[in-house]
Formats: sequence, C-alpha cells, structure tokens
Amino acid sequence: MRRPLQVVWFKRDLRIVDHRPLALAAEAGPVLPLYIVEPGLWAQPDASGRQWAFAAECLEELAVSLAGLGQPLCVEVGEAVEVLDRIHEGHGVAGLWSHEETGNGWTYARDLAVGAWAKAAGVPWREERQFGVIRRLKSRNGWAQAWDRDMARPTTPPPEGLVPLGGDWPAQLPSADDLGLAPDPCPHRQTGGRTAAMEMLESFLSGRGRDYRREMSSPLTAYGSSSRLSPHLTWGSISMREVAQATWARQRGLRTSGAPDAGRWRGSLASFSGRQHWRCHFVQKLEDEPRIEFENLHRAYDGVRPDAPDPDRLEAWSQGLTGYPFLDACMRALDAHGWINFRMRAMLMSFASYHLWLPWRESGLHLARKFVDYEAGIHWPQVQMQSGTTGINTLRIYNPVKQGHDQDPDGAFVRAWVPELAAVPDAFLHEPWRWEGAASLDYPAPVVDNAEAMRAARETLHALRRDSGHKGAARVIATKHGSRKSGLTGTGDRRRGRAKPTDSVQLTLDFG
Repeated sequence: MRRPLQVVWFKRDLRIVDHRPLALAAEAGPVLPLYIVEPGLWAQPDASGRQWAFAAECLEELAVSLAGLGQPLCVEVGEAVEVLDRIHEGHGVAGLWSHEETGNGWTYARDLAVGAWAKAAGVPWREERQFGVIRRLKSRNGWAQAWDRDMARPTTPPPEGLVPLGGDWPAQLPSADDLGLAPDPCPHRQTGGRTAAMEMLESFLSGRGRDYRREMSSPLTAYGSSSRLSPHLTWGSISMREVAQATWARQRGLRTSGAPDAGRWRGSLASFSGRQHWRCHFVQKLEDEPRIEFENLHRAYDGVRPDAPDPDRLEAWSQGLTGYPFLDACMRALDAHGWINFRMRAMLMSFASYHLWLPWRESGLHLARKFVDYEAGIHWPQVQMQSGTTGINTLRIYNPVKQGHDQDPDGAFVRAWVPELAAVPDAFLHEPWRWEGAASLDYPAPVVDNAEAMRAARETLHALRRDSGHKGAARVIATKHGSRKSGLTGTGDRRRGRAKPTDSVQLTLDFG
C-alpha cells in the first residue's frame, strides 16, 4: 500500500539548500515537492511578466536539483486549495510543509484559506521561519538580537535523497502569455536561479563589494558595486542565512588582513550586514500590520491626497517623461533592468507623492510591477515612508535637479537614457528648460514647477503634523514598528556604543 505523501509546498523559497521544510519532510516520509502556479496571484496588480520570467528560471533550476535528489518537482496550475485537495483525494497527504510567507494581501488571504482547508482535512501544516521575520510578534524589544541568533544557526543541508514516487506528475511551467500577463520586455533583467545567486554573492564578497558603501547611491556605480542579490532573496534562490554567514566569514577574514584596501572592505561590509537586518525589519512591519499595503499607516493622512491619480501626471511619471532628465533617466533604466538602486527608488516615489501629489497606492503599484525583486514587505512600508504617511519618519522630499547634480555630475547617466537631450550643453543638461534651444527639443517641459511643488507639499504635511492629535497616534506607531538597537555586530560579537538605527536613516533595503 502506498504511503501518504509529505507535500513540500515551495513558494518564495526556490532552493534545496537551507530549506528546513524539505529536510524535515524527507525525514517523515515520501516527499512530493510541489510548486503551485496560481493564476489568481499573477492576476494581481503588483505582478508582472518580468517577475514571472525570473521566477520561472529559478523553478527550472530547482527542478533539476530535485530530480538529482530522486523526485522531480511537481508543477500544478490552479488555486492552492483546489490543488492540495485534489492531491489529498488521489494520493493522501500526511503532512503539508512550507516556509512562512509575508507576501501581499492576496497571499495572506490564500494562506488563511489553505490553513482552513488543512484543518478541515486533518492535514497538519508545518510552516518554518523563512528569514528572521517573527509571526505574532508581541513586541519589537529584542527583535534584532533574535534575528542575529536565527541567522547564526547552521544552514540546513538538503536531504541525501528523496524516494522516487513514480507516476506521471506534471512538470511543465506555463508561459507568461498562458498566465495572461501583459508583454513585459526587460532587456537587462538579471537571470534567476541558484547558480546566478551564488555567483553574485561570491563576486560581491570577493571583488565588486569593496566600494559598496560609497558607490551604492549613484546609478552610475550601483549596478556594479551593489550585491544585486535582492531578486534572489525575494524568490529564495538563496537564503538570508547563507548571505549573512558568508558576509560574517568575509568580515572575520578582514580582521587580520594587511591588504591596503582592507579598511574600505570593512566599511562596506559593515553597511551591507546592517542592510540585511533592515531588509527583515521592514518585512516585519507588513507581517505585523498587513493593512500597510492598502491604507495610510497614520490615519491622519486619509484624504490628504486625492483618491484617484491625475492620469496625465501618472502617465508622464511612469513613462519617464516628466521633463526632469535625471528622474526620467532613472525610470527608463528601471524599465530596462527591472532594478535600480534604493536612493533612486526613493526619489522616484518621492516625486510621485510630493511633486505630483499622486496617491501612493497607484504609483506604488507601477513600481512594484517594474521591480523584479518586488518584496511586498519592503515595498509598501517604503512607499509610505517616502510618501510621508507613516507619521514617524522625517519628510524626505527629493529634489530631482539636485539629485542629478549630486549623483550624475557629468551627465553620463542622463545622456545614456534620455537621448532626446543629446544637443543640450552639459551646463544645462539637468535643467534643459533653461537652455536657449529648449524649444527645439523633442522632450517635454517640466510637468510641475520643482520649487513650488516641493513647497506646497512640505507646507501641507507639516501643518498636518502640527495638529494636536497627530503626535499621540505617531507614538503608538513608533512603539509597534520602530527599530530597536541590536545587541550583536554583524560578526556575532557584542560591541558597545553601536549607533542606534532609526527609520529616518536612508536605507538600501534592496542591497543597492
């Protein structure tokens, strides 16, 4: 008689190394590795073809790895409850295993439905922690130390082998067209899969990352000097624990290094290690308060911006046609790469929310679709942070002209992505409307006046923050979501006097 199956449900953890649910399930009985392609998930407004292309590459490599263990990946297309119920009826499910997921509102509702199904069917569902986010967290006190301890745990090796199940299990991945996803060309998109992830980690820690601290802010240098691990962490082709431990090992090696650039390395890796904490810190916010995806964190900001965006402004911003060259160059580069460094992400969101006064949900959805590394738990708290609706963060209204001069002083980035400005002299490149030949350009005039838009946004929000009821609600938010000082350094050693991070610090949560 065939034994019931231990179903390992892969979601955003597309690897076999440091995959505790897979290892534990293999100890319990015959394993069916399962990935469910959910049409409902890919129909959500934050999903895109570029994201599916990356995920599919991760899945293809995962399938090869699992086949090497003895049991290939089963790929089912449908809604999770229906797929699991069908497998249970046909083969019997002794246990369901997965990592916890902090995704968007759709996945949250889906997991509730799967939990209800498992309870009704008598199937135990065991979820393991994925990367330091704690379910049902009562207080942020001690969170950072808990993260350090969790990341210091030994990585879980893959099972020595899986019992072949036999039978005809589906394995074909659907195309983006099959899923109804719109065409989404992204010519410079990163390649998915574990091999690419490990190559990125190794090249960053051995060479590219030396100047990470000073080169991550400008799009001229960030593409090469940032780790570029963010999409791999989003889709789980590498685990956060692997990244943290590899970073710590490199830091230990630098302690006694006499290399002339050892100091630069130590500074950069300290920054990189800190951002690993911050990545999970922001995901924890959405885990604790899922409404952040849809509602202002501080409800005093309800109604401050219009409910619906100005379609012309939204279109100009999303197409990189605002008349502000550096900002437009960043949007176009993002469109072609599926990635841009954090400071430029913050500027894009800030401009939409402050200069254009667009409701953050619509502009946030556009950016979500463009990011191959879209992580809902980072994205939506950051969208609100850059839109001034958290109530606890310093207002950061980016000046796109100043950012252009600061981050692209010679204009190389603008010239690469806004070829319409080829005739503009260097002195006017970041403000082409000041050039006497501006009327001859096939490029729009600024969609809004920079100084006036910044002033109006600042005055409106500062006036709201002076309201007597604002501070009380802000204190409650800070108590629930504010950062806490870590008791450990990135190398696992206790150290006094470490600067306390605050949410208002400029962060590179996507690792550049």
